[in-house]
Amino acid sequence: MSVFGLRSLVSDPVFSEALGLGPSRTGASMDWKETPEAHIFKFDLPGLTKEDVKLQVHDDRVLHISADRREEEDDYGEKSNLIKWHCKERVDAGNFCREFRLPENAVVDQIKASMSDGVLVVTVPKDHSKKKKHAKKHAVEIAGEGEHSGLPKDLADLFAAKLN
Repeated sequence: MSVFGLRSLVSDPVFSEALGLGPSRTGASMDWKETPEAHIFKFDLPGLTKEDVKLQVHDDRVLHISADRREEEDDYGEKSNLIKWHCKERVDAGNFCREFRLPENAVVDQIKASMSDGVLVVTVPKDHSKKKKHAKKHAVEIAGEGEHSGLPKDLADLFAAKLN
């Protein structure tokens, strides 16, 4: 097999995932950039809404993102056995979970999140002091398209404290 033939084989999603070379269907593609003020995470979650996604911080700076994808319904009902799939790469149903430890300078009680067009953006402000803080477990509300993602007047609207 030529190098070009191997390259096309590896670029095929089925083979690249099997070899561990491509993104997993159970995970979500993520970008993480650090600015002087914050850590900014972007997750591609196509087909999901903010109601489908759960975002939490637990165990002193572990960011936990999970979602349940519901199976799409066919319009064919009883005739669904007449449908013949030729290619099915999109994930219809299932759930995904991703978690990782935030840096020590993360201010976890001021995390903001928003979601628009299947992209979840999580902004974690940075603490520039040298003092180490311990966080309690809490959920983070995800603002939708057109909603304000800043801190609300009442912090209880943003954080639902879940103590161990």
